[in-house]
Amino acid sequence: MLEEMGVSFEVMPANIEEKAIRFEDPKELVLAIARAKTDALKSKIFEPAILITSDQIVVWQGRIREKPENEKEAREFLEGYNIHPAETVGAVVVTNLETGKQAEGVDTAKVHFSPFSEDEIDCLVADEQIFNFAGGFTIDGERWVSHIREIEGTRDSVIGLPKDLTRRLIREVTE
Repeated sequence: MLEEMGVSFEVMPANIEEKAIRFEDPKELVLAIARAKTDALKSKIFEPAILITSDQIVVWQGRIREKPENEKEAREFLEGYNIHPAETVGAVVVTNLETGKQAEGVDTAKVHFSPFSEDEIDCLVADEQIFNFAGGFTIDGERWVSHIREIEGTRDSVIGLPKDLTRRLIREVTE
């Protein structure tokens, strides 16, 4: 997303224990994790920079869905998306390390899927990529794209870094 925005960047893993941070409210949770990433990285950067951290989770029927832990859970996720949409909840925290100015925000989107057949679920689970995604889904790849009926919100919000929000936050900390 940052490349698409024309932003030069360097990726640095925060190496925090995300599962140690728990909140019932999805927006509170993603903000807390993004803030923790900021705190972990600030002390590792020794030059003026704009630090962007983010986090995203998937909510289905009011329940937070992380990466599926096993085949059974992955199947349950996909079967659930046959009934109700998945909602992505993402937070972005932008910090100007030179001035200390910080801005943050939350963005949401909903993905409505057309039904997955049992054979399609078998293929998606066998592929094992499903275990790398919050909520057990992505909107990229031929198998997935054919099932996206509607996205309420923006594609980049679903992918994990909402461009409009990120641009606004960068402006807030650089003006």
